Amino acid sequence: MRPTPGLAFATLAGTVAYLAIAIAGWGGIDAFFAHPARVALTIVLFALAVAALFSGGNISSGMREDRGNRWVLGAFGVLGLLAAYLPAYTDRIGFWTLDGDTVRWIGVLLFAGGGVLRLWPVFVLGHRFSGLVAIQPGHTLVTTGIYGVIRHPSYLGFVVSSLGWVLGFRSGVGVVLTLLMVPVLLARIRAEEALLLDQFGDEYAAYRARTWRLLPGLY
Repeated sequence: MRPTPGLAFATLAGTVAYLAIAIAGWGGIDAFFAHPARVALTIVLFALAVAALFSGGNISSGMREDRGNRWVLGAFGVLGLLAAYLPAYTDRIGFWTLDGDTVRWIGVLLFAGGGVLRLWPVFVLGHRFSGLVAIQPGHTLVTTGIYGVIRHPSYLGFVVSSLGWVLGFRSGVGVVLTLLMVPVLLARIRAEEALLLDQFGDEYAAYRARTWRLLPGLY
């Protein structure tokens, strides 16, 4: 699916702004790109942003929306801005850092792997994937592939990629910020599942009974 010019501009502008905040946290362009792991994070960040443009995801209220869950977007916005700046800043000043370049490269791998897991379900769902908790026109359940095991693979990818980003800066503060995202994410999941249960009834109830929310065998 080809992205609209407006969506492409918004996505790429947001990505540049996010990176700029991290660069400011590290004290400037030269300082930020002085380490190859941060260069790798940047490459992965833009690769994922470009891929997202062709995923078919949207921010549409569709046919039905749980508007009471929109506070989650604000919470993620605040935590996301903090995660852009503070890990880079604490890395620069050496505050509560996890020692060793190995941690940085583990972070790069998690950021890339989590990013792929975040986008893969969006490509599967296409227009049915919205940034809002909403039922889209022609909405049907997908219960095969990765959705045959876990119900929210994209959210799992979000957590993994968020953890990978902060580990790329060896940031203990960033790990705490990632943990703070989890209860917000769970609130989003509960709202989404309630809407899907109301929309699809027994079909969704049966699907929910045989799958895991995020982690097979655990949750």
